[in-house]
Amino acid sequence: MTETYGAEQIQVLEGLEHVRKRPGMYIGSTGPRGLHHLVYEIVDNSVDEALAGHCKHIAISLGADGSATITDDGRGIPTDTHPRTGKSTIETVLTVLGAGGKFGGGGYKVSGGLHGVGAAVVNALSTILTATIWREGKQYIQRFHRGIPEGGLAVSSDSQKRRGTMISFLPDPEIFTTGVDFDFDTLLSRFRELAFLNAGVEFRFSDLRGETERTESYIYEGGIREYVKYMTREKAALHPDIIFINQERDGVSVECALQWSTDVYNDNVLGFANNIRTIDGGTHLEGLKAVLTRTFNSFARKANKLKDGDKNLTGEHVREGLTAVLSVKVPNPEFEGQTKTKLGNPEVRGIVDGVISEKLTEYLEFHPDVVASILEKALQSMQAEEAARKARDLVRRKSALESSTLPGKLADCQSRDPAESEVFLVEGDSAGGSAKQGRDRRFQAILPLRGKILNIERADDRKIYGNNEIQAMITGLGLGLKTEEFDVGRLRYHRIIIMTDADVDGAHIRTLLLTFFYRYKRDLVEQGYIYIAQPPLYKISIGGGRNIDVRYCYSEQEKEAILRGLRENQKYELQRFKGLGEMQADQLWETTMNPETRTLRQVTIEDAAEADRVFNILMGDRVEPRREFIETYGPRLQMADLDI
Repeated sequence: MTETYGAEQIQVLEGLEHVRKRPGMYIGSTGPRGLHHLVYEIVDNSVDEALAGHCKHIAISLGADGSATITDDGRGIPTDTHPRTGKSTIETVLTVLGAGGKFGGGGYKVSGGLHGVGAAVVNALSTILTATIWREGKQYIQRFHRGIPEGGLAVSSDSQKRRGTMISFLPDPEIFTTGVDFDFDTLLSRFRELAFLNAGVEFRFSDLRGETERTESYIYEGGIREYVKYMTREKAALHPDIIFINQERDGVSVECALQWSTDVYNDNVLGFANNIRTIDGGTHLEGLKAVLTRTFNSFARKANKLKDGDKNLTGEHVREGLTAVLSVKVPNPEFEGQTKTKLGNPEVRGIVDGVISEKLTEYLEFHPDVVASILEKALQSMQAEEAARKARDLVRRKSALESSTLPGKLADCQSRDPAESEVFLVEGDSAGGSAKQGRDRRFQAILPLRGKILNIERADDRKIYGNNEIQAMITGLGLGLKTEEFDVGRLRYHRIIIMTDADVDGAHIRTLLLTFFYRYKRDLVEQGYIYIAQPPLYKISIGGGRNIDVRYCYSEQEKEAILRGLRENQKYELQRFKGLGEMQADQLWETTMNPETRTLRQVTIEDAAEADRVFNILMGDRVEPRREFIETYGPRLQMADLDI
């Protein structure tokens, strides 16, 4: 049989048709992340109005019908006929990809938005979208169904003389097949972050889906200064005032807020470019780190804290205990990396360096006590590092990158391709034995850990590198040293799976491991390499003899539902798994390790500031904040809620 292959076989998808056919290309995924991205796209348009100085209030509400509505008091989307499309500008903006005020023409000097896919993509992926615009004493309404206009632009007079834009949309369940329910807390963390980054702009967020309305409102006149204050409120400040720098140079706006703390061994530096969190770094953060290191070394030598022949303080020494937010607004941002969250503009590094160097030096010269406190902490860090050098060298010598020596307890997999390999961090030798017997040796490795690992929230480098269990993880996983920049090429497994018992001790060990990864190599968490296994809580054997029906339950609710569904007087046996070691190897494989049947929870961090704060509260030295946290949230926390 001969098949023809000609022009008629080439499918051409135009405009919004292509968006509906390949939604992942525009919003990343059709899961929860992509669903929430729809809201962010519309909110970002309102934020652009705020950045341009035309908007002070942004309201977001979740309707009982599943819709999201975003309203602002900006200038309102233009409604006159567009010269190129011959349609109203509002219809053009909502149906033509790339249409908007962000692409030249003077609409916006600076604009945000993660990918800039625009309102047209939101329209294409919504069952219904309604745009309402108030301009020049009139109200304009245009409705769409799956991206196609329904009727023309309805115009009426507006006696209230309002101005602004309201977009209401209902996500299409044909696209978002895993569900179209917005998560209030996920959205709330982003709006709080935007409020910090855009001083003086009010974000009001309402959830109308429940029996009682839930509303949160954020407005921060202090901007990122209040962001740093929020992140450090449970920490002991090294100096009373937050150092704040704000200046525009060569069209680039630079804002930076800095606060050092006494009781913290790590740094937490958040970078933003045009309101986008740059989790992969970029030239702006390179500029900040370089100027901090240079400036404090200069002051150390002027104060004779470092003498001729002494080594300079490294960036890690200077930044120990630092919480900082750096926000830049760039007219033409260039984002790099797979996730488009690394700023690439080379000129920004020099601008950030120059602005912060000038303003920070000026501040420190007038605050010698602040300089003395920060230098003392940095020098202590340097001394602690020297004391830890032998242990660090031991880790380096044992490193899987420089030697074939791996921890003796590690049962490695046969594959040498990290992308297909995974490692289970297992609690204890008993569970480790079952896991080693039950695993698929081709791609699954097992690393048993004895007892509760060191809480590195309270430990300096000497304790970290001297701890056997942590050495085993650093070496076995290929993490390298704490101070080295994260390099995915060194990582030996691309799925690091925490598998602990489903009890209080297991939850504590899981939290200690999460603390280790978050503080030691945060990029592991932020880039999605950490997972949590979901072992069953119960085994229910229904019936008897050869006709036993075995079911595994992963929650109390699932167990109760199965028991309620049994026939009257039906025989069953209920087994509660107290630990992974109680499970047979084949049971552990079937329920928890088999990729075909298991459930893994990927650990992600949408709100870095809140994650940092919670880790500090739960795992830090101060007892009072931890007691208050437990008293406030403990009664309504479920075990699953403890995972970040």
